[in-house]
Amino acid sequence: MADTHVLFVEDDDVIREATQLALERDGFVVTAMPDGLAGLEAFRANRPDIALLDVMVPGLDGVSLCRRIRDESTVPVIMLSARADSIDVVLGLEAGADDYVTKPFDGAVLVARIRAVLRRFGHAGQNRTGGGPAEAEILEETVLRFGDLEVDTEGMEVRKGGETVALTPTEMRLLLEFSNAPGTVLSRDRLLERVWDYGWGGDTRVVDVHVQRLRGKIGQDRIETVRGFGYKLRG
Repeated sequence: MADTHVLFVEDDDVIREATQLALERDGFVVTAMPDGLAGLEAFRANRPDIALLDVMVPGLDGVSLCRRIRDESTVPVIMLSARADSIDVVLGLEAGADDYVTKPFDGAVLVARIRAVLRRFGHAGQNRTGGGPAEAEILEETVLRFGDLEVDTEGMEVRKGGETVALTPTEMRLLLEFSNAPGTVLSRDRLLERVWDYGWGGDTRVVDVHVQRLRGKIGQDRIETVRGFGYKLRG
């Protein structure tokens, strides 16, 4: 983690400086910016490994900044929000953020969340075995097909109707979990643990928004909601 570059956008001087010091003590290289426009410029100039964006920053708000970053890159993004029930959290996830942390936060918790996100981005290609029925047609050893959807588990590529589908690493990890257990209902808690590396209870809205985003890319009817239980991939 010594060379991991963090872009941190936060307008509160005290929070920005204290968090920057805490992250640097843990070995991160930090570029801290006070507003969204400066954050966008820093992102383009430095190409960080991860971005931490406060929702309410001046110039260009955190949600809009996340959307701009996602237009240019699949770099992981964590949103920071003062309220866990804020609609801004959902808007940030819909804009392409991978996770969020509620303020005020403990420095150790933030570092753990950053490392969890980076860990899953570094291992998005791991093919975990699932417990569901083997309903997928094997084209090659590493390519699975579900109707017109093809998932290359080694090449980390997805095609729908022969056209390449661009997924973020988090979306790819989520699709791999479904692909490894087609027809099996996966609970939100299981997906939080397997995809987001949560060893503790997390916010299931993170799962719901990412499933919604994934449906928009691979087909609305490909992932079925099983009310009260979770989601399953249709073969």
